[in-house]
Amino acid sequence: MTRSSLSERLKHHFLDHFGDSDCTYLSPVLAHALQDPHLVGVNETLASELQLDANFTQQTETLELLSGTRMANHIMPIAVVYSGHQFGVWAGQLGDGRAMTLGEISVADELWDIQLKGAGTTPYSRFGDGRAVLRSSIREYLCSEAMHALKIPTTRALCLFDSSTPVYRETVESAAILCRVARSHIRFGTFEHFYHRGQFDACKDVADYVLARHFSSWQKNDDRYLRLFRHVVTRTANTIAQWQAVGFAHGVMNTDNMSILGDTLDYGPFGFVETYNPDFICNHSDERGRYAFKNQPTIGLWNLNALATAFSALIPSQQLIEALQTYEGEYQSVYRQLMGAKLGLTNMIECDDTLIDQLLACLHTHKVDYCLFFRALCDYEVNTENTQIRDLFNTAADFDNWARQYDERLKREQTGNTERRNHMRSVNPKYILRNYMAQQAITTAEQGDYSQVAYLLKLLQRPFDEHPDAQRFADHPPPWASELSVSCSS
Repeated sequence: MTRSSLSERLKHHFLDHFGDSDCTYLSPVLAHALQDPHLVGVNETLASELQLDANFTQQTETLELLSGTRMANHIMPIAVVYSGHQFGVWAGQLGDGRAMTLGEISVADELWDIQLKGAGTTPYSRFGDGRAVLRSSIREYLCSEAMHALKIPTTRALCLFDSSTPVYRETVESAAILCRVARSHIRFGTFEHFYHRGQFDACKDVADYVLARHFSSWQKNDDRYLRLFRHVVTRTANTIAQWQAVGFAHGVMNTDNMSILGDTLDYGPFGFVETYNPDFICNHSDERGRYAFKNQPTIGLWNLNALATAFSALIPSQQLIEALQTYEGEYQSVYRQLMGAKLGLTNMIECDDTLIDQLLACLHTHKVDYCLFFRALCDYEVNTENTQIRDLFNTAADFDNWARQYDERLKREQTGNTERRNHMRSVNPKYILRNYMAQQAITTAEQGDYSQVAYLLKLLQRPFDEHPDAQRFADHPPPWASELSVSCSS
């Protein structure tokens, strides 16, 4: 039986909830068509999960919809207002300046936002053109799927369009439209916007919407807003612990880029730690290093404090404080378990914290590649030289000192070597999206060849597999990769 088209399945639950309100939550908008749009890539895995037809990109109506060329009469794109703290400073009103939500589709009783990023100006564009450039769109298209494959909560991307429409940044670039899919695009900054305007009823309306959409079983509970806030604290701590364990740096952890569900949201300047350095700054615009890799757990709590201020219209302060106090313990517990799994440890004990800390210090001192080390560690053998791993270090003696402790620790494990190694390979990726890999795909795409984008998407969807044909992407980056930098000018 033929499934309904994407256009037919789109509903606007957000618009239904807020559209008739006296308070401005959103604005209806019109997409601005690209010149000569052409399809860069389709995430077939996500399309299948969304129960779209296998040939959905061959349907003219769907292609016109997702490229922003033409909307069916029943579809009303909207842009949503929010505010936020940017680099720790209150920025006031922001909003969807280059994104518009077409509606939501239902899959297995869960709603998914379908959003176009780069489809033109909205009332919240301020002085921007509402466009996204091809290079940043490719980076988000690839990285959001890479993060999903690494089992980290995230928005995802369904498809990507290039065009001949010029956009002006540092140079003239081509405009692109990314179709982004998310469980929700409600942000910390959505609540902040209304709280700081004194519109406390609007804070309650947004909270009620989140509860109705995601936590309907809590709706009749007297403590439903507290439950929601506690959930945000827990999920944020969990997600950031996962970032740290895999070596992901977000780059722009402003409160308007923080999801109320704890999903990874808004891929601007991001990067995976390569040569291990806790001071790693992936955003060239972050001159003071506010969002350096090591600072992400602390910034998560800072942002939650900002959200707590907005929730103070709904929850007594003491309860908010108590909820915030659970963040550090939750983060440490999850991070500890994740790092233990990377080391092949099944039941963490007290001395493991020291083992982890000493290892990270050693990786930093010797400038060892984080991903390459942990993948190599999957083949570790007790009481042997482990030459392949030792060779990653400038001075083998430091590794040997750590390895002696690791040997003793592994002897206390109940699992066999084969089981341990297999499990370690399931949590230590062989492939991550390194900056140079994305840049190579961008360079060829800008010349009209999108094959590298498609190849990397397939590779990153299975980051734990061996992929013998892709071995070059599991080696040290080329020397020129260190010269790459990413800024906010997307």
